[in-house]
Amino acid sequence: MSAPVRGPFDEAPPRSVSVALPAASVMLGSLVTIVPVVAHFPILPPFGLLVLLGWRLRRTDIFPIWAALPLGFFDDLVSGQPLGSAMLLWTLCFFMIDLIDQRLVFRDFWQDWLIAAGAVGFCLIAGRLFATPIGAHVDTMLLLQAVISVLLFPLVSQLCAWLDGKREGA
Repeated sequence: MSAPVRGPFDEAPPRSVSVALPAASVMLGSLVTIVPVVAHFPILPPFGLLVLLGWRLRRTDIFPIWAALPLGFFDDLVSGQPLGSAMLLWTLCFFMIDLIDQRLVFRDFWQDWLIAAGAVGFCLIAGRLFATPIGAHVDTMLLLQAVISVLLFPLVSQLCAWLDGKREGA
């Protein structure tokens, strides 16, 4: 006898999986910074921020506005940034995205990409001001890191869409 085929309306995944998967994926994105990779130039994108923006721009109901605080705290702990910088910057990004959501009736992917580019650029520049002295010459690498991060956002957004499909049981 073969196993019964489940239809789309039969069973949903457990609620704990559907609640924890977005936060766990953001935390895994933040953990990418602890992978021991030897690089001559520090151009690793902030994957935790990219995944958080991918979830927030794709599904506005996944994270409440306060969710950026604990996720930013976790990112600060594992990334080595000054404690509280990602907490503040990610929360400010969430506030700005909420403000944009109130103003716009409909967003398409290009607007999401532009919003993510602005948020990533803001977080990288403000994080640089928090972490390094003003006289340090890291602006070229910061620009390269921002460009790489903005170019990686569509892939991260598709990953979030795939995870959202798995989360909903599709």
